[in-house]
Amino acid sequence: MTVRPVLVVYNTHEHHGSGAPGAWLVDVVLLWPFLFAAAAYLVATAIQARRGRRWPWFRSLFWVAGMAAAACGFVGPIASWSHTSFTGHMLAHLLVGMVAPLFLVLAAPVTLALRTLSVVPARRLSRLLNSVPARTVTNPVVAALLNVGGMWVVYRTALFDAMQSNALLHLIVMAHFLAAGVLYTASLVPVDPSPHRASFPLRATVLVLSLAAHGVLAKLLYAYPPPEFSAADVQLGAQLMYYGGDAVDFFLIVLLCAELYRRTGHELRRTNPETFHPAGALSADHR
Repeated sequence: MTVRPVLVVYNTHEHHGSGAPGAWLVDVVLLWPFLFAAAAYLVATAIQARRGRRWPWFRSLFWVAGMAAAACGFVGPIASWSHTSFTGHMLAHLLVGMVAPLFLVLAAPVTLALRTLSVVPARRLSRLLNSVPARTVTNPVVAALLNVGGMWVVYRTALFDAMQSNALLHLIVMAHFLAAGVLYTASLVPVDPSPHRASFPLRATVLVLSLAAHGVLAKLLYAYPPPEFSAADVQLGAQLMYYGGDAVDFFLIVLLCAELYRRTGHELRRTNPETFHPAGALSADHR
């Protein structure tokens, strides 16, 4: 009996987040998963410190920043703005679907969980990561289809109009953006253990093609804006999508190239250790 009034208030865009009766309850319900995830991560880092194995502080910072960026798309002024402005929607999408996943992946939550959990839960998590469904959704091609392909479905079909008028559908789409963004980022630049990691050429190819598909979609939105919003609003949002997406993709490219650099260095040290060993280099000079 109490759910319907809350949903009605939330579905009224101009009242969302405005202090209308029941709106605060919606905000609390939407915010608590992010607060819980942030708190659980910090508790795990505290457990690691008590065991004498300090967790890198920057990874904790990444996790908190990622949760904050993701929450902005569901609760607060940006979330409210996303219901009435295409630019606001695109800012929320950028935070939820691109910025937050980058921070969350760099936080290495799976590694922290495997180190913190007891033996039985850790083994269960390990089996889950090695399962066929996990291998499927973390394949770069599948992850890119879920992420970039999902964006094409949202913005080039009637789904976008539907989500703007239906609060529950809007939340589902934003949750998809977050989950698909995390899978996509983790498949390209895996920080956590990944026994079924795709080859570097495949990941690089998927990243380049995804970049192109993302850019083409932004240009289509700029040239053919949805009629529900003003052309100026949509064009500004399309520019934010284009340039903001490129900024995040730039960091993905840097991380991917850094991985290649490290792997090449390791391979050279393995095949020709005297070249990289200071003692070997010194003895070579004396010879």
